[in-house]
Amino acid sequence: MTEFWLISAPGEKTCQQTWDKLMTATTRTNNLSTNNKFNIPDLKVGTLDILVGLSDELAKLDAFVESVLKKVAQYMADVLEDSRDKVQENLLANGVDLVTYIIRFQWDMAKYPIKQSLKNISEIVSKAISQIDNDLKARASAYNNLKGNLQNLERKNAGSLLTRSLADIVKKEDFVLDSEYLITMLVVVPKTNYADWQRTYETLSEMVVPRSTNLLFEDQESGLFTVTLFRKAIDDFRLKARENKFTVRDFQYNEEEMKADKEEMTRLSTDKKKQFGPLVRWLKVNFSEAFIAWIHIKAVRVFVESVLRYGLPVNFQAMLLQPNKKNMKKLREVLYDLYKHLDSSAAAIIDQSAMDIPGLNLSQQEYYPYVYYKIDCNLLDFK
Repeated sequence: MTEFWLISAPGEKTCQQTWDKLMTATTRTNNLSTNNKFNIPDLKVGTLDILVGLSDELAKLDAFVESVLKKVAQYMADVLEDSRDKVQENLLANGVDLVTYIIRFQWDMAKYPIKQSLKNISEIVSKAISQIDNDLKARASAYNNLKGNLQNLERKNAGSLLTRSLADIVKKEDFVLDSEYLITMLVVVPKTNYADWQRTYETLSEMVVPRSTNLLFEDQESGLFTVTLFRKAIDDFRLKARENKFTVRDFQYNEEEMKADKEEMTRLSTDKKKQFGPLVRWLKVNFSEAFIAWIHIKAVRVFVESVLRYGLPVNFQAMLLQPNKKNMKKLREVLYDLYKHLDSSAAAIIDQSAMDIPGLNLSQQEYYPYVYYKIDCNLLDFK
């Protein structure tokens, strides 16, 4: 289960009492969730006006950081291609898996100095994540272009004999070259028509050189044959071949062009391999950065919301619950009973799905008598 509920409740005589009450209600008798304390340092409160404004900004920032995280994770899965199953082991935060990072969360004083105002901290996050978002767009665009060009060439080299590149099939000795009168042509013949071809090719038009056909290559449907004839008979031969279900390929043997095609393929393939390692490293590092920033934003949101709801001086306990999947509904009810005294207006809002009060758009956002934010670690959408 990769979903966490990050909640807070006011400290009673001590914050430890708040914690003990939660533990008694949710784990000691009924195993509804696995709980951990969530440590938030003494952040700068600022004025009430600033906190109210910040509450909205933080909600938008939270959603933005989550969207960038998902983009980085999804792109990691795309880049890993055939090793998609390994994506999860590359999505780490500070070198540990996401669940461990959240459970052991420690505020990063170096990145987000708590002497700074909450607004400054949110701006540090916003700037860093915007940079990651822009970098991702640029890197993804460059890598996707390379990958697209390589795939196009690979398709050209792997299609049917009617369309595929012939650079890796034909050799110089298969052709009569530099002759004023003679030319070697390439003809695609369906496998079922091989006997017809051998019987008729010399008489499809005048001026075909007898016994000049060779089978160069076969795929599942057809074979590629050479035939040598006089140049002046090309058009007539092409027409008669088509009538007999043989397809003449438009092809002129050009060593330089074929070499260039092969070199381009090798270059793209080498470039892709070269870029793959650094790109995966960049994605890992920046996924970690973005995830760490995201959890810090969740912590700031809990702090701001707790001060706005429970007042000053700052006195609340932040708690991280990992719900037992089978008992989520029951856990909601137990938390409601435990904290309903905090906010009577939340009394009507115990079951979001069953609630439909005209003009009150609460079904869109979850509201409970305690501060609550969900953290869902499942950031991948495997299509």
